[in-house]
Amino acid sequence: MCGRFVLSGKKDEVEEEFEVELVEDFPPRHNIAPTQPILVMLDEFGHRTGRLMRWGLVPGWVKDPREFPLLVNARAETMAEKPAFRDALAHGRCIVPASGYYEWQAGPDKRKQPYFISRADGRPLALAGLYTIWAGPNGEEVDTVATITVAANRQMATIHDRMPAILDTGDFDTWLDVRGVRVEEALRLIHPLREDVLQFHPVSSRVNSANIDEPSLIVPVTPDRPPRPAPRQMDLF
Repeated sequence: MCGRFVLSGKKDEVEEEFEVELVEDFPPRHNIAPTQPILVMLDEFGHRTGRLMRWGLVPGWVKDPREFPLLVNARAETMAEKPAFRDALAHGRCIVPASGYYEWQAGPDKRKQPYFISRADGRPLALAGLYTIWAGPNGEEVDTVATITVAANRQMATIHDRMPAILDTGDFDTWLDVRGVRVEEALRLIHPLREDVLQFHPVSSRVNSANIDEPSLIVPVTPDRPPRPAPRQMDLF
């Protein structure tokens, strides 16, 4: 899963990279955690806009969010059938800009080594997401979002068996166009990223605390153990 990520770019840098108009400014963040506000990009009448939403999707039919599980990620393989994500997949597709994300590799001693994962070329990631608006009994409205995960490619499987669904730049408009692009076509864009795009390195376990948010969290450290070998491809012989 993807449970923590980084967005360190400035407002004008994000606007230029994603060709989006951002309504709200935001500070650089190096340890964004669930339930916190995150920057989300969506299409509004053919125009890319960005707004802050709560990370943790709450379907509109939920009566009390306090009694509903936190939906941080949506599994690509099942989201089209799940009542919690089905409507958002059809009407609330979005993109979550990120400079990189964290993942934890579980060791045989049950200790977990965190890694920071980013694009090898230094460009930001476009995480595919789903959003919905929860309306409360007193008229309050909360924009909520979940990021989508897929099976890890062979490179990322050395750390974890899941990874975020990361969109190519040329697919942004298709994914965001919920009026003109059917769910079946949009789902073709959701797949593991090819193996030559990302890079990763171990980072301090200080990232485990959501209360710590500083640039030093993404600085490489010497891991307690090396990454496990990539799984071997199976064949018939």
